[in-house]
Amino acid sequence: MNILILGGGGREHSLAWAVKQNPKCDRLIVAPGNAGIAKIARCASLDIEDGDAVAAFCADNAIDFVIIGPEAPLAAGVSDVLRQNGLVVFGCSKAAAQLESSKSFTKSICDACAAPTAKYAHFTDATAAKDYATAQGAPIVIKADGLAAGKGVVVAMTLDDAHAAIDDMLGGSFGAAGAEVVIEEFMEGEEASYFLLCDGETVLPVGTAQDHKRAFDGDTGPNTGGMGAYSPAPVLTDTVAQKALDEIVKPTVAEMARRGTPFQGVLYAGLMIKDGQPRLVEYNVRFGDPECQVLMMRLGGQILDLLHACATGTLADVKPNWADDHAMTIVLAADGYPGHYEKGSTINGLDALPETTSEMVFHAGTTEENGTITATGGRVLNVTARGATLQEAHEKAYAMTQQIDWPEGVYRTDIGHRAL
Repeated sequence: MNILILGGGGREHSLAWAVKQNPKCDRLIVAPGNAGIAKIARCASLDIEDGDAVAAFCADNAIDFVIIGPEAPLAAGVSDVLRQNGLVVFGCSKAAAQLESSKSFTKSICDACAAPTAKYAHFTDATAAKDYATAQGAPIVIKADGLAAGKGVVVAMTLDDAHAAIDDMLGGSFGAAGAEVVIEEFMEGEEASYFLLCDGETVLPVGTAQDHKRAFDGDTGPNTGGMGAYSPAPVLTDTVAQKALDEIVKPTVAEMARRGTPFQGVLYAGLMIKDGQPRLVEYNVRFGDPECQVLMMRLGGQILDLLHACATGTLADVKPNWADDHAMTIVLAADGYPGHYEKGSTINGLDALPETTSEMVFHAGTTEENGTITATGGRVLNVTARGATLQEAHEKAYAMTQQIDWPEGVYRTDIGHRAL
């Protein structure tokens, strides 16, 4: 099978790493890729949000299967164009991608299928939004309605913070993504991520994880795209997961099908769990980043079979083979992230680190020139390890992290603290 993966971050490196382990993978191309991906696959320069350009590339390179990593190509309708060109694609339609690209759309789905979620209202007018926030009181959650790279959420602990967030979002700080805001009640509990594949009819759970959104130790500081993750998520017990499947996910999938927009791809349900009851925080329509890295570390090469079954409507015929193990990933970010940070610093020490099925550094924002690895993003590396226990995975991942020579890099020292 000739496979094309769209994307160039840590999520896509881990997908490429896992897919490459499957003997059905004959040739692997990743667009645009990064320095880590380039060690295991051909990287191609391609506008991954241009469906026609991607379709032409697939024709020129005899691609059999396309795996779409990030949300932007899905929201742009790339999967629709590829399917119209006869390609087998893992990734939902543009219409179904609204589950991530529009928070108010997701809330309307929850209303229609009675999925438990936070009380909410949505606004385009700042004065009306502030009046609503004041009436509800703090703490309260302010969200940009559209795609904001995981950063368009403010958990406001005071009304001043809430009003400032409303002004910020409706004032244009997130562009079109913030033209409308959704204001939600603050939900108490423990947050976890539940990942499920869906081929339009069958829903197949493929793992749980927990990530750390805050920039600094102790879950403090600004929200980020994620500073680390571990799998499985202890709070998502079999009972809680089944409840989430029955009360949230399956009703969502049924409602999407009823509307004529069946969901085919990965559904990432962000859940808030309190007293054994899950409520939906949000949906994403792609694997989480960095949650994907720990899931791929645990699933390995079988992921190709699962994704292909999802794309071809045969999910009922497969199931994941889980080992009784744990995985952890630690994000190394450029100092200053998620605010202003410098690009172009040099990273040393990576060559000395192991690259095995239980220890791997996934690249998220790097380039390589003449053997030198350079940081080009905010989140730059994902140091990932697997162990029989979470403590073992934790010790292996942090031991690897401490061997990386990158003075400009920062990381949290308490990933997994809730579970450990």
